[in-house]
Amino acid sequence: MAGQSRKWMILMASIWIQAFTGTNFDFSAYSSELKKVLSVSQMQLNYLATASDLGKAFGWSSGLALMYLPLWLVMFIAATMGLFGYGAQWLLIRRFIDLPYVLVFLLCLLAGCSITWFNTVCFVLCTQNFPTYRPLAISLSVSFNGVSAALYNLAAEAINPSSHTLYLILNAFVPLFVSFAVLIPILRQPVPDPLPSDVSGHDRFIFITLNLFAVITGLYLLLTPSHSNHAKLFFSGAIVLLILPLAIPGIAYARTWFKFTVYPKILVRGSSFLLDDDDHYDELIGGSHDAIRAASNDDNRSGNGVKGCLEMVIKSDRLVMLEEEHDAKRLLCRIDFWLYYFSYFCGGTIGLVYSNNLGQIAQSIGLESSTSTLITLYSSFSFFGRLLSAAPDILRTKLYLARTGWLAVALVPTSLAFLVLSLTETELALKIGTSLVGLSSGFIFSAAVSVTSDLFGPKNVGVNHNILITNIPFGSLIYGLLSALVYDSNAVLYSKSQVCMGRNCYFATFVLWGCISVLGLFSTVLLFIRTRHAYDRSERNRLSVES
Repeated sequence: MAGQSRKWMILMASIWIQAFTGTNFDFSAYSSELKKVLSVSQMQLNYLATASDLGKAFGWSSGLALMYLPLWLVMFIAATMGLFGYGAQWLLIRRFIDLPYVLVFLLCLLAGCSITWFNTVCFVLCTQNFPTYRPLAISLSVSFNGVSAALYNLAAEAINPSSHTLYLILNAFVPLFVSFAVLIPILRQPVPDPLPSDVSGHDRFIFITLNLFAVITGLYLLLTPSHSNHAKLFFSGAIVLLILPLAIPGIAYARTWFKFTVYPKILVRGSSFLLDDDDHYDELIGGSHDAIRAASNDDNRSGNGVKGCLEMVIKSDRLVMLEEEHDAKRLLCRIDFWLYYFSYFCGGTIGLVYSNNLGQIAQSIGLESSTSTLITLYSSFSFFGRLLSAAPDILRTKLYLARTGWLAVALVPTSLAFLVLSLTETELALKIGTSLVGLSSGFIFSAAVSVTSDLFGPKNVGVNHNILITNIPFGSLIYGLLSALVYDSNAVLYSKSQVCMGRNCYFATFVLWGCISVLGLFSTVLLFIRTRHAYDRSERNRLSVES
């Protein structure tokens, strides 16, 4: 009975970790100050943003650490990296210390690496405690990473709204405090049960309830004014909304006690909410693996006579079935992986680079005072996008579409956003574009873990997903470099800093980013066409088992 309560406490701990460790999303809040103190160009500032993203390329190090260290220690190592990475930058901006540019680059890299380590801790917690509802647990947890910027913005407004450097000191210490807060639940994790106990309708109800709490939290943060005399009250309200779901573990414990004490003979049957029971899936695949491969070979043979490059690309080396394990070597030889890699490169990554440039974008059109509002908009809509990534699991009985199809739909708002931003420079257009980019990139960030598991196997998802997100530092460098070249070519020297004002600062960048996002959409549609048959087979097998 206590185990039922503890697993929900673990989910709450994962949610709190994610909610306060998305510290890279508030870079725009203090980037202008950092640029001024270092007296660097926009291109050099972009390299610092890239350094933070480059930390994700070292995500594999967290998996290596977990092989030798306990989970709680890995979490505190992540908090320590963030403490030094952001703390030293705060000292620099406050002019307590003087650091060379190269060392600041390394500090940004260290801070970015800490975020990846926190993410790995959350993935492990969700995977170990929710083997059946793994996609929903990860999706819900990762969703709260999107509200970090909004929470930090509220905290900064409540403490000192005139200080942009406050974000750095919050980034340094808040994740450490949260790590201490969640230490006890992590140390008291329930013993893994070989027979999954999270397959009841009761668990399904709890997940729906938690998603409703998440929607309420997102709406609250979205509708809360960025500048208000009651910022402390609003921030307290946000903390209360994060604490309220704590009642879930108590409800779970009471329900389990009632079930085994009052109704000992009643057995709760498994829920059909998700098809992620690894045991049932293995039994199903075990009997039909050869038949599926034979059918796939027939498909390939039937396409040999069809001429045309597109037809060959669609049918060549297609996935036979979902969740077939791929090691790193086999992964890099798959066409589907590179289509997926390019989709992420032109979708989620470009949205992250856009968020890093929000401060300079707002400043260029005279809306510097609206930067915090734009950060909150991006953060809130990124949160909603992450929540929507659970749609393939929740709606599969009423509206079925392969996850790769949902991924293609999620890329459409990004292309629309850059079209809007290219046509006009009004404040309304900037808010609409920021919201659309946040919604799209948030969905992609959250859904990518499940898509990687579907296409290349759940057992190696940690390694395979870290290979996938190597596109983030590459994209951050390339896209940021292109935007910086356009920005610096139109900038003038103002108060010892290169500043660009006017629409010409980002117009060409928006057009270029929009074209790149269209290429990403085309790549995702192609991936959907190639993988649709594998998803359809999996869905037919699921329906046949249930019937």
